[in-house]
Amino acid sequence: MERDDDLVREGDRPSESIVLITGFAVRYNVLRNGKRQITALHVPGDFVDLHGFLVKEMDHAVMTITPCTVGMVPHETLREISETHPHLTRLLGVSIAVDSAIHRQWLVSMGRRSAFEHTAHLFCELLLRLRVVGLTTDDSFQLPLTQAELGDTLGLSAVHVNRVVQELRKQGLITWYGETLVIKDGPRLQQIAEFDPTFLSLKTEPR
Repeated sequence: MERDDDLVREGDRPSESIVLITGFAVRYNVLRNGKRQITALHVPGDFVDLHGFLVKEMDHAVMTITPCTVGMVPHETLREISETHPHLTRLLGVSIAVDSAIHRQWLVSMGRRSAFEHTAHLFCELLLRLRVVGLTTDDSFQLPLTQAELGDTLGLSAVHVNRVVQELRKQGLITWYGETLVIKDGPRLQQIAEFDPTFLSLKTEPR
């Protein structure tokens, strides 16, 4: 898949769910006035539309923001798994639960955190999610978002995003050159964001 390819379109009734193997994708909705809100960032290892197996008609779209490799899992296969492999079914449920938990944190950030805190929280989240799949180097990772795309994610204008990023740099919290973002003071960034990683369910526990 190339950059800016739709994996799922709003109104689709997919017969398979998509696993992101390489690259980055976003879930989004577009309003009548053309404004876009990105409602999820997907990293390698994510099922980008597992819930489509259950709800059938999609109320959003998913598109690539980098070249991507994806795997397609037919819903018939998921149905067989859910009927014959209870442990795998529970693990698929964990994926949906974590997805929902991330959405709740984004909602809290959108409604109650300042733009500065919201951006800090997102960067802390992405560092941990990418570390789990081996895509960080120390405290740095690839962030292939333009400032306009980051604005669509945070609900901010590109100008406002630029000011926030400049302030994060000024305070020695991050550097961001090209697509490489380096978190230079993780503990302080987490303190500013009031970041608690519990919502990501990273602990290995029986399911």
